[in-house]
Amino acid sequence: MIDRNWAEAFAREWVDAWNAHDLERILSHYTDDFEMASPLIVERIGVASGRLKGKEAIRRYWGQGLAGAPNLRFELLQVMVGVNSLAIVYKNVTAGRTVIERIEFDDHGKAVQAEVLYGPLEAGKVVGEDEYKRILRELATLRKNWR
Repeated sequence: MIDRNWAEAFAREWVDAWNAHDLERILSHYTDDFEMASPLIVERIGVASGRLKGKEAIRRYWGQGLAGAPNLRFELLQVMVGVNSLAIVYKNVTAGRTVIERIEFDDHGKAVQAEVLYGPLEAGKVVGEDEYKRILRELATLRKNWR
């Protein structure tokens, strides 16, 4: 069973690593062969399963994401604790949405699997036509660079 104090410390460090835009620090929480599932994997790079496996594949995906969002900032809202997993509930302040990141751990406290669930965008974060077109161009570039 995961200890609540450990889970909360992990979640704070995880959010701090993302807010620092430190990719190696982020990846240090995961095993080399961890698996990630996210709807953004489908949307941004066109992987139909929404899954990536292995630190190198995910390093590339997250690296492109961080490069494309230099103002990315998360705010920790809550931590849920399970037997060998936890859920980090946070607000992506930049995108204006609540996110749940569910992470499973091995016996050494390293993440082996993660799944991301996204809430709706805040009404105030709806973009205009020009911004929408810019986002579509960025997505096309990400997909092209991914292949």
